Amino acid sequence: MQAIDIMTTTVITIPQDAKIVQAVRLMLEHHISALPVVDADGGLTGLISEGDLMRRIRAPEAPRRSWWLELLDGPGNAAHDFVMLNSQRVTDVMSREIVSVEEDTPVGTIARLLDKHRIKRVPVLRDGRVVGIVSRANLLQALASVPDQALQTPPADDRALRTRVDAALKEVPEVAVNLITYTVKDGHVVLWGVADSDTQEKAIRVAVENVPGVRSTDVQMGRLPAWSYGI
Repeated sequence: MQAIDIMTTTVITIPQDAKIVQAVRLMLEHHISALPVVDADGGLTGLISEGDLMRRIRAPEAPRRSWWLELLDGPGNAAHDFVMLNSQRVTDVMSREIVSVEEDTPVGTIARLLDKHRIKRVPVLRDGRVVGIVSRANLLQALASVPDQALQTPPADDRALRTRVDAALKEVPEVAVNLITYTVKDGHVVLWGVADSDTQEKAIRVAVENVPGVRSTDVQMGRLPAWSYGI
């Protein structure tokens, strides 16, 4: 099993010349905690996350560091902190040291990368461009859906069916596909994620059931808490 078999393919990105307020709005709108930052050609240049934004928050009454601490930290660090706390540009705040994987990266390797670097997700790249995201949730859901002996590379038929399922989900009106994870095995499709309503969940099920080659569907959609709307 590889990244291509479990990744979320609807990836919300942000241009590198965007402002931080745009990043915040995208995160709130799509209920996500990080955004890949891309250049004009779609190449990955960074990642901006909740953690990067949280570093900008400090109590107004927090005392300025003493001059000798700033001296010990080096001449560049105080200026760096100022930029991180005050810049309105995504490129000034985003993380540039990105851990990423390719579509054929084994799931086991991805799990080790997440653990080693203590990160929650990795972008999946094809020729330097983002084509998916694998998160801890993707890994856990994939592992929970198959027996221990089934973690081998899926057959070509399952991969082709996954592509068709992905296309069908993107056609469902008003569905946040980036919040849906699914696995395909021998024509059986298992879906997790969140939906706005029972009707939307039913639309997801119908869309998948209508995909040629799908033998059965197991839809396990949750609901977003009421407070997450209108923030």
